[in-house]
Amino acid sequence: MAFDTLEMPYGTFEYVVGGAATFSSIAASLLTHGVRIVGVVGDDFPRDYLDFLRKREIDTLGVEQVAGKSFFWRGRYSADLASRETLDTQLNVFANFQPKIPEAHRSTPYVLLGNIHPQLQLDVLDQVEKPKLVAADTMNFWISGESATLNKLLARTDLLIINDEEARQLSGIDNIVRAAADIRKRGPSRVIIKRGEFGSLLFDEAGTFFCPGYPLEEVRDPTGAGDTFAGGLLGYVTRHGDTSPSTLRRAMFYGSALASFCVEDVGTTRIAKVTRSELDARIQAFARLVDYGGSLALPAEESR
Repeated sequence: MAFDTLEMPYGTFEYVVGGAATFSSIAASLLTHGVRIVGVVGDDFPRDYLDFLRKREIDTLGVEQVAGKSFFWRGRYSADLASRETLDTQLNVFANFQPKIPEAHRSTPYVLLGNIHPQLQLDVLDQVEKPKLVAADTMNFWISGESATLNKLLARTDLLIINDEEARQLSGIDNIVRAAADIRKRGPSRVIIKRGEFGSLLFDEAGTFFCPGYPLEEVRDPTGAGDTFAGGLLGYVTRHGDTSPSTLRRAMFYGSALASFCVEDVGTTRIAKVTRSELDARIQAFARLVDYGGSLALPAEESR
């Protein structure tokens, strides 16, 4: 849970509320009840935003508000929004953060570990009782600087959600298919590799699955899209109480649909306003997008 200052090609937006827990919990709350978040914010974090999360039935019992400034990130996006440059990162109250899972939350069956130090992710798992599914995110900074600790986390992870650059760095393999196979040997039986507007790939015991990105005429802010995807995916899985390959594949469409809403405006502005009817309509549009009109089998040749 953080503040972002975003330098976009069309303007600069100061102190926008962001953070992985924020995006993912909002997305998940559109699909399931009982979303719980754990994080830390400073006394500068707006109380009305915490009230907004609670109104969405997001449990904020695990959110600590302490004296000091909230985590802050400043970044500049390229003209095509395809890449970004970090200009400033201030840990602030996050520097001494030690996740504390409330007693009432320790039986949570589905756990999403946002992109933080892998030791903190392990500390969370140590406080959760036998979850049905543990999904985790990570980034290049931890891959290069905390590889030993990250490997311990991978051994306790069921689903790893990372982008293609991170998959190549983690495995040391350029080919995405072989990279995913290598990562799965380290612990996660399922790996989702995100490819931005080009969709995502799932590798699991049932094989390989592709979910496209939803085509948009305009993208305003890709910040938080990956976290929104993960939150939507876990929200769908939680709603159905099932971690089967078919459920996970359907969940990817919901994650992708919600991520497509997220990028339509700055920060959480758009995703915070999405209605279930809008989501249902976009899912139907997704169905039409991939509908190939029946069987792909070639017709039998006429006998000669």
